[in-house]
Order: sequence, then C-alpha cells, then structure tokens
Amino acid sequence: MKKLDVCIVGYGTAGQAAAISLSRDGHRVTVYERVPNPGPVGAGFLLQPTGMSVLRQLGLLGQALQLGRRIDRLYGENASGRPVMDMRYASLSEDFYGLGLQRGAIFQMLDGAWNEGRDLRDGVCIVHADVETGHVTDSNGERHGPYDLVIAADGAGSRLRKDLPSIRYDKAYPWGALWCLLPALEWPHFNELRQRYRKCSQMAGLLPVGRRLDDDREMLSFFWSVETSKFRDFDAERFTEMKLDLIALWPECAGIMTALNQASQLACASYRDTILGKTWFSGRLVAIGDSAHAMSPQLGQGVNMALLDAMALRNALRVPAPLPSQLADYSSRRRKHVAVYQKWSRWLTPLFQSHHLLAAIARDGLFYPLGKLPVARTSMLKVLTGTAQGLFGRIELDDDPVR
Repeated sequence: MKKLDVCIVGYGTAGQAAAISLSRDGHRVTVYERVPNPGPVGAGFLLQPTGMSVLRQLGLLGQALQLGRRIDRLYGENASGRPVMDMRYASLSEDFYGLGLQRGAIFQMLDGAWNEGRDLRDGVCIVHADVETGHVTDSNGERHGPYDLVIAADGAGSRLRKDLPSIRYDKAYPWGALWCLLPALEWPHFNELRQRYRKCSQMAGLLPVGRRLDDDREMLSFFWSVETSKFRDFDAERFTEMKLDLIALWPECAGIMTALNQASQLACASYRDTILGKTWFSGRLVAIGDSAHAMSPQLGQGVNMALLDAMALRNALRVPAPLPSQLADYSSRRRKHVAVYQKWSRWLTPLFQSHHLLAAIARDGLFYPLGKLPVARTSMLKVLTGTAQGLFGRIELDDDPVR
C-alpha cells in the first residue's frame, strides 16, 4: 500500500475518523480546521448499528457504550396521544439497538484516539483545493501543500464542494431546529427516543444521550422544530411562547423543561439537501460526510454515514490500484448506500416539518398501521438502523458490532 501525504479539511466526525484510520495505515495526515481550539460541542445524536460497527473497528465501541445510553425504541405520538411511530430494534434483530450519545462525547473519543502522526492545524479556513496539484488555499490567500490526496470533510456548508465535478442538487431546507442538552432528572423513558407532533408544524423530541468524559451528568438531547426564517427573531418573548407551546403539546416533559429557562440555552441548527454527481472526487480531491451528502436529520444518519465514509475511503486506499481507481471505488460504494437515505429524507421531511395539513393527516393515519405489517416494518427498520441499500438490499456489518 502506497503511503500518501493526506490533507483533511474539517475536524468533525468524518474528518476525525479519517485522520485516525489513515494515520494508523501509515499515511502522513494533516488536518485543517477553521475553528480555533476545536472542542466538544453540540447536542446529541443516535448512533446506529452501522456507526457502532465503525467504532468497533477503531477500538472505541467499548468506551462509547460506557458513555452513551442504549436506545431500544423510537416512539412518536401526535398531540392527542395517538401513536404515529413505534419502532423497536429487536423487531429487526435481537442483537440490534441504538446508542444515544452526546456530540461532545464522540468528539472527545475520536480526538483522544488520534495519536499516530497527529498534525492538527486549527484556526485555518481552507477555501479552495487545486484538484490537479493537491495544493489547498486558506482564507488569507496562503497556499499549503502539495498533498497526494485532499479530503473535503468540511460539512454541509462545504467550501470545497464547488471544486468537485458536478453538484446535482444543493439547497437549504426552510425548516431547522432549536436544540440543547438538559439534565435527565426523573425522565422515565431512558431507553427510548420520544417525539411529539402537532400537525406538521410542531415537533419536539427528547433523546437520552448519556454523559461525557468530563461530565458525569446523564443528559437528554432536546430539539424543537422551527422555520429557519424565525431564527433571527428568536428573543425572550418568542422563547416564552415556544415553551408554553411545548408544554401544551407535551405535558409529560414539563418537569424536564424547568432546566430550560432562557433563550440563550438554545442553539439554532439549519440543514441542507445536497446531492453530488456520479463521482464524489476530482483529481486529488474527494468528499466525505456531509460535504458529500448533506441531508435532513429526519432519519438521524449524519454521524453514522460520516463514520462509514471514513472507513470506506480507508478500505479503498488499501487496494493496490492507482488513486483514481481507488477513489472511484469508494465513491461508487458509498453513493449506492447513501442514495436511498437521501430519497427517504427528502420525502419524509415535509411530513414532520411543514405547514401541509393533508400530510399530517396521512402521516397520523398511515404510519402506525404500516409499521405493524411485517414487510413494511422490516423496511422501516432497515432504514432506521442504517443498513438499507437499494430497494430491498441490506449491508452487512462486521462481527455483530452491537453484541
């Protein structure tokens, strides 16, 4: 295996996992991150069996299981308490479950695991990659490199995506979310992701996400759906309105909400829908994570897909072949897997984040009964767990990673 000089742009989950795996394979890795002194930030997410498979390969699954909270069920109901969604991992495989984790926790784990040849250059914003020479240019006009391979891992708002050969679709979603972490207190649903909906225009959720390495408190990740156009007007008055609406929609969470007492506790998250062309690379530049396939968080696959991308790229570079062939193999394999999630995410989002009354009626009337049918339930659970590929296919995981 040829040892490469690799530049990774972005130190989120995709960039971190790529840095660890490629450094361990003997490649010389340099990471550029625009944020000075990057650290553990963010609310929570649901790690699926696919993501756990990657953490097992990195030797981090045991630590993740200690920090996170096992999730066996995803349950959503409408404002009247009628079930809309009830999915249990065991219905697909008795060995499957999810893992609620704080984003800060996975940052700490991945950061601590990058030991071989660590070269992290923070506070440097890379804005351009020369796909022919492998040079990268920062926002001050300084040129770095050359590198044999440049990996764009700079997220949904990627600055390097424009240097790829084609972008089929790239559009911001009109809806986003307000989110924060809250102490779990006496929340009774410690092994479930719970959601509550009113029509399609109001959605709240609570996900147990365990603790961080530097904080032993058990936390919940809270999110509240909101149109992004309202972010800039979210002041103290709007915060009070939101909290009253939330408790009216979901009285059970009133006790948890005592810890949410000011607008500044909430962060705003917006999302993009991005589809690249048939190839995710050009010359020496390749995209991974949200840089390659940003999508709505409705399916909760962002972190899991980022981890899978990093491993797939590592595996492709292990094959004795010219770099273009290696990158083409990586691009083809990951595009086939991601495509179904991009389609499902685009289709599902208006059912949970829109002003479409008929969509809410259809969702509330059909989702729960469909979930009781064996074929439909299996398909839904394959999508949930990240294992769906194509219409009926399923990717195989290494070594039953959740046992």
